[in-house]
Amino acid sequence: MEKLDHIKSHLPSLSQISENEKNGFINLVSRYLSGEAQHVEWSKIQTPTDKVVVPYDSLAPISEDPAETKKLLDKLVVLKLNGGLGTTMGCTGPKSVIEVRSGFTFLDLIVAQIQNLNTKYGCNVPLVLMNSFNTHDDTMKIVELYSNTNVKVHIFNQSQYPRLVAEDFTPFPCKGQPGKDGWYPPGHGDVFPSLKNSGKLDAFLAEGKEYVFVANSDNLGAVVDLKILNHLIQNKNEYCMEVTPKTLADVKGGTLISYDGKVQLLEIAQVPDAHVNEFKSIEKFKIFNTNNLWVSLKAIKRLVEADALKMEIIPNPKEVEGVKVLQLETAAGAAIRFFDNAIGINVPRSRFLPVKATSDLLLVQSDLYTLADGYVSRNTARANPENPSIELGPEFKKVSNFLSRFKSIPSIINLDSLIVSGDVWFGANVVLKGKVKIAAKEGVKLEIPDGTVLENKEINGPEGLSA
Repeated sequence: MEKLDHIKSHLPSLSQISENEKNGFINLVSRYLSGEAQHVEWSKIQTPTDKVVVPYDSLAPISEDPAETKKLLDKLVVLKLNGGLGTTMGCTGPKSVIEVRSGFTFLDLIVAQIQNLNTKYGCNVPLVLMNSFNTHDDTMKIVELYSNTNVKVHIFNQSQYPRLVAEDFTPFPCKGQPGKDGWYPPGHGDVFPSLKNSGKLDAFLAEGKEYVFVANSDNLGAVVDLKILNHLIQNKNEYCMEVTPKTLADVKGGTLISYDGKVQLLEIAQVPDAHVNEFKSIEKFKIFNTNNLWVSLKAIKRLVEADALKMEIIPNPKEVEGVKVLQLETAAGAAIRFFDNAIGINVPRSRFLPVKATSDLLLVQSDLYTLADGYVSRNTARANPENPSIELGPEFKKVSNFLSRFKSIPSIINLDSLIVSGDVWFGANVVLKGKVKIAAKEGVKLEIPDGTVLENKEINGPEGLSA
């Protein structure tokens, strides 16, 4: 407990954060230090039944009456996790302001979708953005653009906690790092206490709202789904996690299990080494967490006030300017085991379309998808239900470089896989089919001419293009 006392002695000097944040931080650290890590007994794990992970196709159809739909939607709040920066894609500022398609950003599309619902049904679904201290100022400016829409946008900040210097557990801001680098946002598990502390939770309850739909702002598939909302209200489920079948690309994603009679999230970090391969297998654990979550507002209030949300702590060691630091985080999906009557719903893959890298941008900007009313939908002309796998070299990592290397986005509707490496530049109206591999030799600029059609080809230089 010396470490805890040591941290507490420094807290008064951290005037940048509120009492709520200090208390939350101390709670998190003391849980971490007491070593209450959740060890999973492998033999107790059971595959959830269809009662616990409900097949999407079994959900009841929605009433045709628009007045009934309005009633449903008037109980809903949409919350997007907006704390992430676009740094991995070479962008400054919040990730949600990267242009996804036709000049529209993630936020533009989200607002358009809700605007569409509010107009169509005469309802009043609000949009809430949970920012971090990294994204707050930029988001405030951007949100002004939506003031003339029928979507009320609410903003609150998630907690700001001090990083801890690993060697002696001193808060980093007290040890020579007063700037932004001394702090961190403690993961999206913080959404529940922060929503309560912001005052927004009580305000929504007073307005008669019942459920919040939480999703990552970069998941283009996370659109409001009336069948899911209707199911939860009818069955009084306090929490629902959307899961979808795993493919080989998703082997690391968390999965839902039945454990001690409750449904809970199992993450790769909790899996004993001897069972990691089993965890990654698509046979035993067939589904993974999309991080689209539907949660009862009343239940959040009850559990936060009782300090009952003790999610597994994810220690995240980092190095900042040569100093080893530790940040402790939690995930919103891990809260599932604290809610009554919690379920998963096994949804179609179309509800999971995250943009994590420029290879994902290539998919959603191509003819594989169409855009209407803020909704990005898969082109029905593609026969294969799976998306092509795309690997772009480091030259394409930043959004600006990616955009400059494509005169226009190629047609990939009949593509199975694409691997690009080296200094490659694409002309306009290029068509890629089957398996295509393009590798420019070191020091050589390889230009794919306008209108080129490549089908099941491996290109290593200009000579491969003439054939």
